[in-house]
Amino acid sequence: MSSPVVIIGSGFAAYQLVKSIRRASQEQAIIVITAGSGDDYVKPELSHVFSKKLTAQDMVKQSGADFAGEYNITLMNNTYVNEINRIEKTVSCQGIEIAYDNLVLATGAQSFVPFVDGDAAKDIITLNSLDEYQQSQAQLVNAKSVLVVGAGLVGTEIAMDLAIANYDVILTDRADALLSSLLPEFISSQLYQTMRRQGLNLQLGNELSKMTKTTTGIEVSFNNGYTTNVDSVLCAAGLKPNTALASEVGLAVNRGIVVDKQLRTQDPHIFAIGDCAEIDGKHLAFLQPIILSANALAKTLTNTATDVTFPAMLVKVKTPLYPIQLSGNTTASDANWQVEMTASGMTAKAYDSDELLIGFVVTQANMPEAFKLLRLLPKIA
Repeated sequence: MSSPVVIIGSGFAAYQLVKSIRRASQEQAIIVITAGSGDDYVKPELSHVFSKKLTAQDMVKQSGADFAGEYNITLMNNTYVNEINRIEKTVSCQGIEIAYDNLVLATGAQSFVPFVDGDAAKDIITLNSLDEYQQSQAQLVNAKSVLVVGAGLVGTEIAMDLAIANYDVILTDRADALLSSLLPEFISSQLYQTMRRQGLNLQLGNELSKMTKTTTGIEVSFNNGYTTNVDSVLCAAGLKPNTALASEVGLAVNRGIVVDKQLRTQDPHIFAIGDCAEIDGKHLAFLQPIILSANALAKTLTNTATDVTFPAMLVKVKTPLYPIQLSGNTTASDANWQVEMTASGMTAKAYDSDELLIGFVVTQANMPEAFKLLRLLPKIA
């Protein structure tokens, strides 16, 4: 048998790839190396742990050992990769040398935390993994007030979930609108009003500048002079792909690890998938493109070279008080919007200058229309 496929990482992308390889081949040897526990969990549930009262253990679908047994892989958990040798095709892990036929970097991404002044800045919490939630769970459970930094997709979802769970919540972002990179202003403003009605303190067009420890919690100060006290500060201000291993061995890195449509770096035996990868110039940090990537890469790794292709894909905004689905180009400044609005929901369609549909947003009771509209959009690549 040839040397194994070695996968570095055990997040959603890594485990989707394992499952896809097993559908293609029961014989291919697979080694997964991860610095974490290797437990399998549903990452999107991190946006709802507060309202659902989920502990970190509640989120585990399958232990690392059970996953390894079911899919017949070698799992090296709690293990750090020290070096990749591209010439010898080996990975060095804490004194152990592992040979590979093909190597897959599924190293994910880490939360971007902007610089904040003050002696409490080191206490900023991030929730980008099960391990991070495990570390901060006790603090968050005991908190009554939370500042969420970042009003993008994850930050907005978490802020609403905290509010539903009866926390006092402040949500801040330097942008003037919620989900500014995904939603047109006229829909973002509807979400804004919903969150205000839920009692959230929205500090948009503003930035956290200082965090100071007090006897009762953390004093937070903003650029506009606003100051208040909270128990915890949680940052969801975006992701930074983990590209260090790739950079160390001379692989091309831009925003993510640069790969082609076969997920291949410029080294023909090293691939990248998931949040760490930049595929043909695109960084697609959503579940559906990762699933499609895993399906294509599994074929390539089992001797059928396959390009990944991306149809128009649906983004679900998990804000249950004002649910939203969208796809396509929904923030084009020159889009011509056609909007149908009722008391129970909104359907907004974006057209280009040639009157071709380029994107849409549906809300609330109009969500079922998303699948019909999705079929009318052009594929991404």
